[in-house]
Amino acid sequence: MSDLAMLAEAVAVDPLVGHPPDYHVFHKFIARCKNLPAITTAVVWPLTEVALSGAVEAAAAGLIEPTLIGPEKAMKALAAKIGAEIGAFPIVEAETEAHAAEAAVVMCRAGNAQALMKGSLHTDVLLKPAMQRDTGLRTARRISHVFIMDTPAYARTLLITDAAINITPDLEDKIHIVQNAIDLAHALGIPEPKVALLSAVETVNPKIQSTLDAAALCKMADRGQITGGILDGPLAFDTAVSQKAAQIKKLVSPVTGQADILVVPDLESGNMLAKQLEYLGGAQLAGIVLGARVPTILTSRADSAETRLTSCAVAVLLHYAAHPALKV
Repeated sequence: MSDLAMLAEAVAVDPLVGHPPDYHVFHKFIARCKNLPAITTAVVWPLTEVALSGAVEAAAAGLIEPTLIGPEKAMKALAAKIGAEIGAFPIVEAETEAHAAEAAVVMCRAGNAQALMKGSLHTDVLLKPAMQRDTGLRTARRISHVFIMDTPAYARTLLITDAAINITPDLEDKIHIVQNAIDLAHALGIPEPKVALLSAVETVNPKIQSTLDAAALCKMADRGQITGGILDGPLAFDTAVSQKAAQIKKLVSPVTGQADILVVPDLESGNMLAKQLEYLGGAQLAGIVLGARVPTILTSRADSAETRLTSCAVAVLLHYAAHPALKV
């Protein structure tokens, strides 16, 4: 049993939420990739054991065909140290993190890589060239991040957005954040995701901007400006994930207690929520960046190789959802 699974067993969980017995989500994503071709992936600066082994394990699992970008001598020395075989992988020499990120973006723009994967460099360094309007990977969509959660304390796949890129998104940003997350849910096999627009309360309060944004987003969904999901908000966290909490508060909604997507008011609240579920709730999480020309596998430098493997599977499903040459 993993450390996280042991932690999950020890945590006293909220009696208002029904609890499945164990992790139940991530293995399904990896299983759905079994008959899909691996996607070519630019792995940027894999110069820690976790970063390099994550790429190697994802390749061994048939998820990605990695190109390693960074100082060749250092990467080969690290591979020898940890017993990883990288001889079959193409290597692009880059002397600095910034040069490695730029080279990866050039590969993706040229169609030589179908996904981008963060190694051991900082997120800002990786995304800076990707965010350039004329030379990067931007599209008409706002770029946003989603945490995909697998927790014993919730019977559904749980997506949290945005907890890594957009610091204080305004209403226009949130339109893209919500639509990106809905499209991801479709790729993961959730045909009509239920979207909870989170705030501190369930009523619209002119003094709380997130409640105003939630009300506007719901009306936009009603009018077809956001498609593919069922939106409700503002909702507090408890009513989004617990039907009993919603009943106590006398809320009637198709979203309460069964949200698939949690849209947070800002990056700080989202990041804290995801990390609390991970460290205190025993959740496993994967991370992906949406809205660019290619999926970007964006995980924390502290994440395990297992988490990176699942993030790669999510990128594979995203790629084939956008390029349906094969049925997923």
